[in-house]
Amino acid sequence: MDLQSILYEAHSGSWAFLIIFFLISYLFPKQKVTMMIERLFVVIMILSGAGMVLLYGFPLLSIIKGVLALIFIGVMEMMFVRRRAGQKHAMFWVIWIILFAIILSIGYDVIG
Repeated sequence: MDLQSILYEAHSGSWAFLIIFFLISYLFPKQKVTMMIERLFVVIMILSGAGMVLLYGFPLLSIIKGVLALIFIGVMEMMFVRRRAGQKHAMFWVIWIILFAIILSIGYDVIG
């Protein structure tokens, strides 16, 4: 396997696990383990994504996807905090779904 395919597989796999662990952490807020595992996959996703952007020569669409992904991660963290504090966070779900759809569309070359 070459570096490009290793980074791609790590990146796509970390996205899948990130979403799974986010949903588990959100549905069961009392436990902390899945949240820590989710944050580990965030680090793997960011590092593999940065490696791919570097490897591909900094294409603009990939940089935009990276910025949107960082905003997406921030929205997830805000949802955790607001849920624990008992505050309303329905708008964050709307933002989360829209960002997720855009990021997936860029990642699978639907947009581009």
